Amino acid sequence: MLNIVALGGGTGLSTLLKGLKLFSDVEITAVVTVTDEGGSSGIIREELGVLPPGDIRNNIVALAEDESLMAKVMSYRFQEGQTFKNHSLGNLIIAALTKITGGFANAIEKLSATLAIKGTVLPVTEDAVRLVAKLEDGRQVIGETNIVDAHTRIMDLTLDRKAKAYPKVLDALSKCDVVVLGPGSLYTSIIPNILLSEVREAISKKPTILIANLMTQPGETDGFSLEDHVVIVEKYLKKPLDKIVVNVGSIPTDVLRRYEEEGSMPVQTRDKDKKLDGKLVKSPLITVELDPKDGKEKLRHDSLKLAAVVRNIAMEMVEK
Repeated sequence: MLNIVALGGGTGLSTLLKGLKLFSDVEITAVVTVTDEGGSSGIIREELGVLPPGDIRNNIVALAEDESLMAKVMSYRFQEGQTFKNHSLGNLIIAALTKITGGFANAIEKLSATLAIKGTVLPVTEDAVRLVAKLEDGRQVIGETNIVDAHTRIMDLTLDRKAKAYPKVLDALSKCDVVVLGPGSLYTSIIPNILLSEVREAISKKPTILIANLMTQPGETDGFSLEDHVVIVEKYLKKPLDKIVVNVGSIPTDVLRRYEEEGSMPVQTRDKDKKLDGKLVKSPLITVELDPKDGKEKLRHDSLKLAAVVRNIAMEMVEK
């Protein structure tokens, strides 16, 4: 059995999990950041004093059976009224379970058991931490949403307080064969997990794969090449990455044009010296999906293709 620990946030990580759960020889643990402050999660965090449930919910649903009615219920988002509009029912359920069970991690465990998910979803910490960014213009900005909205290059990222890693995360990392980072927002999904020194130290002993994002993200990685992403991850990880998965599939022209109008561009290599070639795993990984929130076509990693590539790399690492 191949044991993989994948760290990230919401949409990107859940895409990988949807594919990995289809392989019977893969044991999955998803470690999820808890620094989200936007949308429904942000409101629940502020008003109920519960850690943001949205990214956790996405990954629990990703590991549930696709036909599960409860999984669909968890993803349901209210569109009417003022009190509940834009709230995900799953977020509210996790908030309620946190109060009932006496803890965020307890709530996740109970919900995971109810949905009989294939794998394990864990918060990286149970401490209510916030991101703090030092920007290129000298400002210090606190909070994920504020950091993204600043639209200024991030020079350094820290947490607003010292936090302890959730013990089961460290246990999972000690037992795994391979660690996977991403896909997901560089500064708000991937890096937050490795800001915890205990997590970083545990990862340092394991082969590590980075899944490169398909596109740059306005407000976070404007103009970043693949090399830029790698440099930043290795800076916070404090160790070299072993493999980097990058998409080489073509993007439909009309979809690419819309992304470029919104300030995004494909994440591509600029390395003329080919310094990353020994680490790069290139594969066509793109699919286009309709976003249920706004009805627009969005670029996503193909879950099954991505999972197959990650599994193959991990198997090769284990066999060496």
